[in-house]
Amino acid sequence: MKKYVKEYLLLTLSTALLSVGVYFFKFPNHFTTGGVSGISILLGEVLTFATPATMNMIINYALLLVGLIVLGKGFTLRTVYCSVLYALIIWVLEKVYPMSKPFTDQLLLELFFAILLPAIGSAIMFNMDASSGGTDVVAMIVKKYTSMNIGTALMVSDAVIALCSVFVFGIKTCLFSVLGLMMKAFLIDSVIESINLCKYFTIICDDPVPICDFITKNLNRSATIFRAEGTYTHSEKTIILTVMK
Repeated sequence: MKKYVKEYLLLTLSTALLSVGVYFFKFPNHFTTGGVSGISILLGEVLTFATPATMNMIINYALLLVGLIVLGKGFTLRTVYCSVLYALIIWVLEKVYPMSKPFTDQLLLELFFAILLPAIGSAIMFNMDASSGGTDVVAMIVKKYTSMNIGTALMVSDAVIALCSVFVFGIKTCLFSVLGLMMKAFLIDSVIESINLCKYFTIICDDPVPICDFITKNLNRSATIFRAEGTYTHSEKTIILTVMK
């Protein structure tokens, strides 16, 4: 139970980071860096009867329903949870704290937070085999029925969404969106790599038994030992090699 509580608390935190970054920084600045949020920003501007937050909820829940029907058991509970929570948080934020304009007039600063917060949130989800739904659902369906490279397909679709912003918001917003798209791909990979970073230890000792016992019994890890000889004293030594987070 503690494991599941910790897991879903972490998923809730990552979804909250994603939602805050999208609502407070992407929506007001019209940064269309791909995905459902990008489509929502474009449709929210074109279709005046619906806000980006409302469009985000409609599209996310529609894709979630399609994913549940088409993918069935292949659709994880974590993704369902994050997808529902993501759309709900953005909808609640719109009601509680309406954003009529960006926080600042510094577009580059706003873009940084619009990319950083969702990238950290998405990276935590991906590392836990979850996602916020959206276009990831389309990717899962494509993966099930075709041999298409999913990463390339998603990158192309995100690029098309970002480029479409030139027709709605102008060249300036389009260039910022394309820059944000490139930053997002780099940041997500970097965060995932940092989360999974392991350290390699070389331990030189005379008595390896208590050290190896601690590694295997207390840390639940493994190790490899080598016999060695000191060049100065020629005394026998043991080298313990172990890798852990």
